[in-house]
Amino acid sequence: MSERKIKLTEINDVKEFVQTAGQCDFDIDVFYNRVIIDAKSILGVLSLDLTKVLTVKYGGDDMKFENILDKYSAS
Repeated sequence: MSERKIKLTEINDVKEFVQTAGQCDFDIDVFYNRVIIDAKSILGVLSLDLTKVLTVKYGGDDMKFENILDKYSAS
């Protein structure tokens, strides 16, 4: 299980992130405090506080998804 920190500041960022996550064949979760959201759910991700750094946990390997994580990396 891999873990990365990201920051999504605009709705278009969320849309791009969720679309890319939806193309992956493995589970991807987004965490903030004690809230866990499926990264493939646009409404779920939009319900998070986008002013904060989010933690993404995923259990697979996809180059497109890795590129999105790099693009929105918070570290």
